[in-house]
Formats: sequence, structure tokens, C-alpha cells
Amino acid sequence: MTHDALFQLGMDFADQSTSQTEDLNAPFAAADALPKDHFIERNGTKCAGAHLIIDLYEAERLDDIDHIEKAMVKCVEEAGATLLHIHLHSFEPMGCEVAGVSGVAVLAESHISIHSWPENGYAALDVFMCGDAQPEKCVEVLRRAFNPARIAVSELLRGKGV
Repeated sequence: MTHDALFQLGMDFADQSTSQTEDLNAPFAAADALPKDHFIERNGTKCAGAHLIIDLYEAERLDDIDHIEKAMVKCVEEAGATLLHIHLHSFEPMGCEVAGVSGVAVLAESHISIHSWPENGYAALDVFMCGDAQPEKCVEVLRRAFNPARIAVSELLRGKGV
């Protein structure tokens, strides 16, 4: 994401701050028109959002930080979410030829995180989204991106009863 895109989101880079700015003179919508929250209804239950726990087994390209970033961006696009920031870190190889990658995509709707162990062909991902975003769309993106022999997906509904 470019600085221009972040600037359009209201982030001020003049002082290297990532705080958002607010235009107090801008027109505003009536209070009734603004969303009250980003809670959703899923499977008949009101909740804060759907949290997918995704395990990839015998997967490929788990040491390729650029490929992982592209896959995360594609997940965001397919899910209809809003990307705010991605931070990925490639570790030094420890006793093997490949290094794992850990990172997070911060979304307006929550986050996507990944931790990979390419020496084992394994990656653990969390995809948590609220509002209109569709986290389940990430599963097929990940299947295409990493070609795992097996994917395990568990869904948690966060914030039930709030």
C-alpha cells in the first residue's frame, strides 16, 4: 500500500505518525445513517465476527515472503475487506535451508495473520473479520497460492452475546 493510499485513509506522514486525522468542518451523515457497530449475524447468531483458524499441510512457497504478501493481499480483496497495513518478517534459517515467515495484515475489519514452517510444509493462519467481509473466501485463495495437500479450517464466532 502506498503512502498516497494511506494518506487517503487519513493517515498523516508529515510527522511519521500513523494516527488518523479528522476534518471537523467536513459534512457528516445523520447519526441514524452511520453504522452502530460492525457486528454480524452468522448462522443465526449475532457476533463480533467470524474467526477462521486455518492450517495448511504439505504446502509450498511458505518461505517466499513476496508470494505470501501477494496471497494476503488477494485474500483481502476476495473477502471484500479493507487493507490498512501489512507487516511480514522472514526468519533466519535455523538448521535447515529455508526460513519461516510470520506476519499480519491489519484490516479495517480486523486481521489476517500467518506463521509458516516451510521445513515442515506447514502454515498456521488466523483470519478474523467483522462487518460485510467474507473471511471464508480466503480459504480458496490460500489453496491456490500454496497448493497444500490438506487444509483444516475451524470457525469461531467471536463476541457472541455482547
